[in-house]
Amino acid sequence: MAKAASKNSKTKDAAAAAEAKNWTKVIKAERNEKTGAYSFKETIVHKEKVKDFLASK
Repeated sequence: MAKAASKNSKTKDAAAAAEAKNWTKVIKAERNEKTGAYSFKETIVHKEKVKDFLASK
């Protein structure tokens, strides 16, 4: 039987929780030149750098 999640397991540091909200998971589709198939690149970037990540090749 799995353990129940404790209420104390949440972030105790409010500053760390606020900083975590500034990060975003971005998924970018990339097409293979040879086969034409798509692959997906996932990464976590700061919310201010999302456009830079999507613009890069």
